[in-house]
Amino acid sequence: MSSAARIEAFLEMMSAERGAAENTLASYRRDLEDAASAIKGGLANAAPGDIRGYLDGIAAQGFAPTSQARKLSALRQFFKFLYAEGLRQDDPTGTLDSPKKGRPLPKTMGEAEAGRLLDRAAAEAKEPPSGSDPLGALRLHALVEVLYATGLRVSELVGLPVTVAQRDDRFFMVRGKGNKERMVPLSTKARLAMTAWLAARAKVPAYAESAFLFPSSSDSGHLPRQVFARDLKGLAARAGIAASKISPHVLRHAFASHLLQNGADLRAVQQLLGHADISTTQIYTHVLEERLVRLVNDHHPLAD
Repeated sequence: MSSAARIEAFLEMMSAERGAAENTLASYRRDLEDAASAIKGGLANAAPGDIRGYLDGIAAQGFAPTSQARKLSALRQFFKFLYAEGLRQDDPTGTLDSPKKGRPLPKTMGEAEAGRLLDRAAAEAKEPPSGSDPLGALRLHALVEVLYATGLRVSELVGLPVTVAQRDDRFFMVRGKGNKERMVPLSTKARLAMTAWLAARAKVPAYAESAFLFPSSSDSGHLPRQVFARDLKGLAARAGIAASKISPHVLRHAFASHLLQNGADLRAVQQLLGHADISTTQIYTHVLEERLVRLVNDHHPLAD
């Protein structure tokens, strides 16, 4: 079996057995095909020295440590598959170290800024700015409230089913990466904002029968995430917040950071965010460290 055929078999497994998203499969394909074209003798038969030489080569080309680590991760998954299928008797990536990379802190926003953003969205839902679309203001208010209440990924948010708003529940199930379901909370404000949006949405014939909470005429049938990101930046500017500081992902980070600042457990936040591995959630350990320092300074009997 050629290297190309083995890559196809690996991608089929990732899709069928692990439910990998299209973007993930495309990324694996690019990384594996790039390695296959660079390694003489074929990727499937590569020795540890071949893989090390390939990684050294992309480092010399100026690829960021994060990109190097992603490519090595794809190779590890590929050779793990070949070993499990009996197509190789060893894993040439087993002795390779991951490129050292910095852990930049996620861009987030303070609780006061988040409050201003939500207050502005609520005010515009009641009294839309002159010349703006009242329906759009109600939709944006619902989007912002739900995002800050749940910490959903933007793709999960815009693709929510309409049934989420039709039940007056404090929690709902969302299907995330890898087709995995998780339970997320809904604040009272988020439920009220969704109810108001649902009532307005029902009056639009083109939307009324849609299965999506935030329908659109786009190919996907739901609001494109780029449209939400654009509307969110406009809302931030009207709330006196620099548009460069805000994005749907920033609000997701704010959700996690503010939970931790107020006493939430890291593993609980991991579950709410839908992170498969706790190491992903550990980018927020700086928040926990700040909280511990504050706890000691405020409550230790010998603290100044």
